[in-house]
Amino acid sequence: MSRGWPALGDAERNALRELLIHGPLPRAEIARRLGVSRASLTRVTRALMDHGLVTEGEVELRGATGRPSELLLVRHAARHFLGVKLTGDALFAVVTDLGARIVASHEEPIPVRDPDAVIDQIVAVHAGFAGRFGSIVAGGIALAGDLAVVDGRQVVTDSPFLGWKDVHLAERLTERLGIPTGAENDVRALTATEHWFGAGVGCTSLALITVGTGVGFGFVVDDRVVTGHHGRAGRLDHLRVDSAGPICGQGHRGCVSALLPNQAIVDALRMPGLDFAGAVALAREGHVAARRAFADAGQALGVLVGTVANALDPQKIVLAGDGLVVMELAGDEVRATIDEVRSPGIPPLALDVQPFQFDEWARGGAVVGIRTMLRF
Repeated sequence: MSRGWPALGDAERNALRELLIHGPLPRAEIARRLGVSRASLTRVTRALMDHGLVTEGEVELRGATGRPSELLLVRHAARHFLGVKLTGDALFAVVTDLGARIVASHEEPIPVRDPDAVIDQIVAVHAGFAGRFGSIVAGGIALAGDLAVVDGRQVVTDSPFLGWKDVHLAERLTERLGIPTGAENDVRALTATEHWFGAGVGCTSLALITVGTGVGFGFVVDDRVVTGHHGRAGRLDHLRVDSAGPICGQGHRGCVSALLPNQAIVDALRMPGLDFAGAVALAREGHVAARRAFADAGQALGVLVGTVANALDPQKIVLAGDGLVVMELAGDEVRATIDEVRSPGIPPLALDVQPFQFDEWARGGAVVGIRTMLRF
């Protein structure tokens, strides 16, 4: 059995996707989900088993007949994937298994932001991992910025934190690493991760809002992560909140970006040398100005959540990011503002606040790799 990624047909990829997302399933259920005959599914599952991607598991009793049905499940350790998150000054990398579970991680500074230098770093990180995991079959890179397909080639059109424009990142890494490698906006990569492997499993529509260094937004409609015509879908960070509020770095007064990101909260306190952790500590101690800054951030988050709920009506809205301490310090303001903004008479909002570790961004890169191999 080869440890590389096999050539799979559409039906095989779709069957594997169902098992990845929904866990062990009986053959009859997989056939029903895919709309294929039992005979066709037998050929599909046999191919997946021959490639070592799935195996037979425990037996469950089928509902009406009480007859035993053997479950199929993914062999998660059969293949591994490289995931990388790039910030303006650091590289975070993970290796995951086929179920997107992190099995190794690494981080290092980015001393030079030149694309050639960063690509060399990623190549070196991959080489280090490959010595431990010989079955890394694909990779994915997550970074802040805009990506688009131009003349049939994916390009990072603009990544402000790195200072990149028009970089063919995925194409160059695929050539250098010798494995298929995808690239994606970091928030969309995280959205796809939550949709397939996190809080959004089972949802055909989903919205993700991230809060931290910036404010990000991704959404899923009809089981697809939306990218937009120019690769810019989800730009809600300059939504107006307070017409008398502070001005953001782009010159917009009282927008979400002027109130909600970590640095906006720090800036509101006007205390030299203060960082976000210090602002959080002050607010927890009851410092009046710090509490006010977090309350304003809570109002901004509430406007954003309520607007997303009104515009998209998703099954669930997931909140993530290292800045979500705002829910601890200003949860009442968030919820009250959501109620004010939301249209009357609609069902209760399913809001899911997720605990967050920074390596989740790199895990999102690995999921880009998984989805690349499944052509999704």
